[in-house]
Amino acid sequence: MKKLSQLVFAFTFLPLFVFGQEKVLKEAFERAEQEGFSGIVLVADKGEILFEEAIGKRSFEDNIPLEVDDIFEMASVSKQFTAMMIMICKEKGFLNFDDSVSQYLDIPYKGITIRNLLTHTSGVPDYQAIMDEHWDKTKAAGNSDILEYLNKYAPPKNFEPGDDYEYSNTGYVLLASIVEKATGRDFVELSKEWIFDPLGMKNTAIRTLEEKAKVPNFAAGHLKDEKGNYVNANKFRSSDYTLWLGKRKGPGRVSSNAQDLLIWDQALYTDKLVSQKTLEEAFSPFKLNNGARSTYGFGWDLDPNSPYGKMVMHTGDNPGYKTIIIRFIEENKTIIILNNNYHPDMMRLVEAATLAVGKW
Repeated sequence: MKKLSQLVFAFTFLPLFVFGQEKVLKEAFERAEQEGFSGIVLVADKGEILFEEAIGKRSFEDNIPLEVDDIFEMASVSKQFTAMMIMICKEKGFLNFDDSVSQYLDIPYKGITIRNLLTHTSGVPDYQAIMDEHWDKTKAAGNSDILEYLNKYAPPKNFEPGDDYEYSNTGYVLLASIVEKATGRDFVELSKEWIFDPLGMKNTAIRTLEEKAKVPNFAAGHLKDEKGNYVNANKFRSSDYTLWLGKRKGPGRVSSNAQDLLIWDQALYTDKLVSQKTLEEAFSPFKLNNGARSTYGFGWDLDPNSPYGKMVMHTGDNPGYKTIIIRFIEENKTIIILNNNYHPDMMRLVEAATLAVGKW
């Protein structure tokens, strides 16, 4: 679930989709298919799909082709949903962004606010390193286990809250736990009740490994074995933290498809979940203690100076998966790319797609 910190995109959109431009984009993805990329690309203008294409395999081992409505692990794209849960909690009066985390959770780190967690400015250490060293990987850990180990081993903070920006999966584990503490409800159930069901995101959920196995159109994540063949990433248990951290909530674990992500994208132009005032706060940079501003809001990377106005985006990175959603807010343009064979040319494909789109 690592974040790509530096991405440069150049898109040009027009409202009409013309055959010649479609051909340019199709040719780019045909080349990607020849190079072994497996995934889905969706491009939309004001919620209208201009281009949607699936190439590659839902399952390489069973030779099942991908389809455009297949469901993928979102990896760190999940963080925007966790941030939304906090925003809904705030509007419902359960908490405030500047509340101390210690009001809700017993952690060995003081002076951290919910806003620090949302914006990756808390300085909390990486829980995954602690769990990797000490956790029994034959079992699946959840948030309570992670909190227990953070308290047990208590690695020092990386910096004082607000002093710096450092991407933190730990922060988003803590955010999901805060939602549960503040509401007295399970984060998974509440996400369905507050976000996925109201928006009609019928393909989206925080699923267990067993639940994913029952979804017929779930696109498996793939990695190469020692022979160079793509196999299900779940077969690499010791290195696949999504298995031995399989009950964690907050930093990942949302699974969805491209169409549902577009529903989500369009809902953020409305007041269906929270007010536009709260969303504006979510899409604003955090002011560090030294006066500098970070480029991360509440679950979103920010670029206020893109060629087409304010842009927010996020990437996801899990064993076998790479995902990205890009939103040009002022133009209401959307790019969604989901990859399920951890292809090394993922970003080259993004660049090729943007060049093709730029011809519209």
